Amino acid sequence: MRFMLRGARLVDASTDRASGAVIVDDGKLEALTEDMHDADSDMPTFDVDGMILTPGFMDIHTHGGGGFNLHTSDPAEIDAFAHWAPSTGLTSFLVAVVGVPDALPIPQLEAAVVACEHDGTGAEPVGIYLEGPYINLARRGAHLASWLRLPDLDETSALLELSSGHLRLITLAPELPGAAPVIRRLVEAGVTVSIGHTDATFEQTLEAIELGITHITHCCNAMRPLLHREPGPLGAVALSPEVTGELIVDGVHVHPAMVTVITKTLGADRTIVITDAQAGAGKEGATFEFAGQPAHVERGAARLADGTITGSVLTMDQALRNILRMMPVSLSEAVGMLTLNPARSIHVDDRKGRLHPSNDADLLLFSPDLTLQATFCRGKLAYSTDGWRARLAGL
Repeated sequence: MRFMLRGARLVDASTDRASGAVIVDDGKLEALTEDMHDADSDMPTFDVDGMILTPGFMDIHTHGGGGFNLHTSDPAEIDAFAHWAPSTGLTSFLVAVVGVPDALPIPQLEAAVVACEHDGTGAEPVGIYLEGPYINLARRGAHLASWLRLPDLDETSALLELSSGHLRLITLAPELPGAAPVIRRLVEAGVTVSIGHTDATFEQTLEAIELGITHITHCCNAMRPLLHREPGPLGAVALSPEVTGELIVDGVHVHPAMVTVITKTLGADRTIVITDAQAGAGKEGATFEFAGQPAHVERGAARLADGTITGSVLTMDQALRNILRMMPVSLSEAVGMLTLNPARSIHVDDRKGRLHPSNDADLLLFSPDLTLQATFCRGKLAYSTDGWRARLAGL
């Protein structure tokens, strides 16, 4: 379907236009224009004056939400998440897979592949994210010790084969024995390799970056801290402009002051905001599971029975508002951290993350106070408030 949205403030990582229009055709952005009357008379046109229009959000590190887990052997559960997610502004995501006891997560990877290859509606699974199993026992966080393994080149090849070309991102600890050839193999396969759940020193991190690591998983969490005599992974990443860094901006995982420090250090174009959300995100008082471990919401975060933090209950629309409250950044910069930056990090920025002709028409419509009003996934209306559902009738 071809249609126009006109009159909104257009904001992406490089644009903040006070008023303009976008034309959508067959799921793609056909054009952006300031001449809001430049439209075919037969084309449906919707006035969105006074609203803010941005690209759809991409979460490259989420474990679920709305009561749905992404680490699952049931592709239908991933699809259910994909239909819930647009209510939070999420239009694309990586299917997160973690470990299983004493084995590779084969059923979960198979389910993720099915989800990635299913031509469904809602938020798009653009690939697979593996958090482990090659992570450090000393920094495992909520990952069970029985899930962890030492890096193995043959096993890595098996993981690549199981993921059928959909593996986009993997977290590993580069200081583990056997990590170097595994990093090289993954980079050769086009996978973004991230340092995380790691006890690596500053020097070991620099060596890993030389091998091809270009990403760091949830800065500050599950790694050596940034100290004046031992800079650790964060110090090395700060000095490496090719590396992007994730931040969880729920106010629990990282103190707001440190959020600002990290963002100023990396710069707005290297900072990627993630949720690291669990199935309980978006559900008040929920109890849920993290890969079979009972979890609950306590003090603003997802926690295991012993109090260990196991992710967040943050949603992407709230993350945008939190960024602007915590950091001295513009709306354009904040939007970039949720759109273009993650798309670049996993190499899908040729079609995601910007208001640009030929990009997928993943669009968000916000009121001036940044309350989400409507979500379009590849040109199709996937979520709207009651008021906007009537105004966008026919889409």
